[in-house]
Amino acid sequence: MLEITDSPDVKQWSEFVYGHPYGNIFQTPEMAEVYKRTKNYEPISLAVVDDTDEILAILLAVVIKEMGGILGSFSARSIIQGGPLFVEGEKGIKALKLLMGHYDKIVQKKALYTEIRNMTDTSNISSFLNTMGYKYEEHLNFLVDLTKSTEEVWKQIHRSMRKNIKKAEKIGVEVEQMEDRLLLSSFYSFLMDVSRDVKKPLPDISFFEAIFDILVPKNMAKFYLAKNNGEYIGGRVSLVYKKVIYAYFVGVPKEHKHLGANPLLNWHVIAWGAENGYHTFDFGGAGKPNEEYGVREFKRQFGGRLVNYGRYKKIYSPIKMKIAERGFQFYRKLHFRG
Repeated sequence: MLEITDSPDVKQWSEFVYGHPYGNIFQTPEMAEVYKRTKNYEPISLAVVDDTDEILAILLAVVIKEMGGILGSFSARSIIQGGPLFVEGEKGIKALKLLMGHYDKIVQKKALYTEIRNMTDTSNISSFLNTMGYKYEEHLNFLVDLTKSTEEVWKQIHRSMRKNIKKAEKIGVEVEQMEDRLLLSSFYSFLMDVSRDVKKPLPDISFFEAIFDILVPKNMAKFYLAKNNGEYIGGRVSLVYKKVIYAYFVGVPKEHKHLGANPLLNWHVIAWGAENGYHTFDFGGAGKPNEEYGVREFKRQFGGRLVNYGRYKKIYSPIKMKIAERGFQFYRKLHFRG
């Protein structure tokens, strides 16, 4: 007999994700705690267990509201990144169906839509998700192979990008690991600058504080700052789990871009991974194939393998969704004006 729980045993949960072939940091209990501590974020953690309390399927989602108060419900979306995870075979598929059915009942009262962001090939469950109303959309990503020597990893980077990295080093740009929590406000200011520039919302600073407090001590995240002439000019946070490095958030203000801090920050993390036994640097997305995405070419130049694992999207209220889209356009104009 299968049962659903919204409070899975943390130790079992952690072991299940770590032992799963597709286990990733975004499905861990630590990430759930990060979401829990973040303003306008609400984690949803569900697991299916059998009569021996063995976990057969698990899912961590986060409901994100761009705005607080009454308007929050018109900006709420649920993201499932790198999940759901389930055991192989008939037992796993049965557990998955139970899990997703229960999840939908919960989340449709909390969010306008769900987006499942795939981190592996999910063609084996695509027909099932389609029957549940999840529509597949293509979405690209670049994965850099770190199993080679650092020299080989360097050679696979495009010549123009190598030139930018060397230029940054030549003019004295340095990268250091951020270990002082007091520097979080400076780090966050870099992200805010980029957020305003691209007119995209940024998680509240409490999100990055939680990453620093929860993930950094467990060696599941690393913050880096770029420095030039004694002044900090940019920063990056990367997540690390099961020998995979996940590029997460990066911020280099426009006035410092010519110094090459962004290419150098990426190379620093990639080189560190290759030197310390990591096997993949995950660039965290490269947009839709048929849509312009400015950062795609930048990421391509690091020589990673292009993959198209895609995403699934399910809209719970099309009418509310249309209202929300128009409202969000207005919100962006208002919030990011000037």
